[in-house]
Order: sequence, then structure tokens, then C-alpha cells
Amino acid sequence: MSAPACQLYLITPPVLEDLEAFAAVLERALDAGPVAALQIRLKPADDTMITAAVQRLAPLAQQRGVAVILNDRPDLAAALGCDGVHVGQGDAPVASARRLMGPSAMIGVTCHDSRHLGMEAAEAGADYVAFGAFYPTATKATEHRPEPDILTIWQETMVIPSVAIGGITVDNAAPLVRAGADFLAVSHGVWGFADGAEAAVRAFSAVCSAGG
Repeated sequence: MSAPACQLYLITPPVLEDLEAFAAVLERALDAGPVAALQIRLKPADDTMITAAVQRLAPLAQQRGVAVILNDRPDLAAALGCDGVHVGQGDAPVASARRLMGPSAMIGVTCHDSRHLGMEAAEAGADYVAFGAFYPTATKATEHRPEPDILTIWQETMVIPSVAIGGITVDNAAPLVRAGADFLAVSHGVWGFADGAEAAVRAFSAVCSAGG
């Protein structure tokens, strides 16, 4: 059975006060439905905290065929055996991340509401671009608010996939799936879901499978 056109891309909460407790929640969430990737994004956190989180969480994802992406830090991502890295406009450029991580690593780039930034990232060798925030979010400060049609135009004109991010919930995901997002990047919409993370993954899977 082929994967749906849009897939779920999980992002950890920015703070993990109890790593073991979260690991248990993550396992159940990953077993509840298809997940394409897990981004480990901890802010603020020092290298020791990030290392501990990757060493505990990455095997849980990779054993299930879920790619592990580290936020911001290609040096740590390479050292810790992550599958890829996600960089923002103020982080390491794609070429630098590629040198550190090698040709097979997955490199994603935040492109806000700009197709121009997306095309620059694609030309630099990025494996995916992320647009957002599409909806208000408390997970991180945002100032860009793209319209869903940026996803449609991107899908029609570019080859590398797009990730929709920012305030995405089960209730508001469908328009982004219909617009052409290849991945939905979700944090609080899963971990803060009223019925639990497992139920959230199942619900997102249903939205993705229905094509919005």
C-alpha cells in the first residue's frame, strides 16, 4: 500500500522535563499510525541535553523507519547519527550542513512565506523546504503567515517536497493537505491533543489519507 500524498512530520516539544516519560509517549504515538519523520527540537538546551535526547529518542524512531532530524545543529546531527538536520535562515547554510553530514543526509530549510527562499534552498541542494507559520502558534515566535496556495504553487513548479508548519491541528490541517503539502510538521497539535498523542496521530493519518 502506497503512502498518502501528505505525511506526518512530528516535532518534539521544545522542553522535555522528563525524557523517559516522553520516550514512552513517543513510542505509543509512533505505533499509532504512519509518521515520516521526527524532528528533535529543544530550545533552550545545551549540547548535553540535546545529546541525551537524541540518544534516547532516535533509536525509537529509527527502529520504526522514521527519519530523525535534528534542529539547527548539523555538527551534532552528524556526530549523533541523525538522518538529517533542519536549518533556519540564520543557521548553517545548506552547503555547510551537507559537508558536515554527507551526501545521503536529509537537509531541510525554513523558508517562511517565501517561494524565492525555497528556490534558493532547492538550488543549494536542500531535500525539503518548510513554509509557515500557517496558523498562530505558541511553540515558537513567528512573524510570517503564508497562504495555503504557496503549497499549491510549490507542488506544481518544484520537485523537492514542502513541509507545512505552524499551529497545525487535526481541526485545521485539511486545507493544507488539499493545498498540496507533502508533510505536516506538528508539535503541540499532537503532544497537546486532548485525547492523547496516539489519538492525534490516528486523526492526522485519517486527514492525510483522505487528501484533506
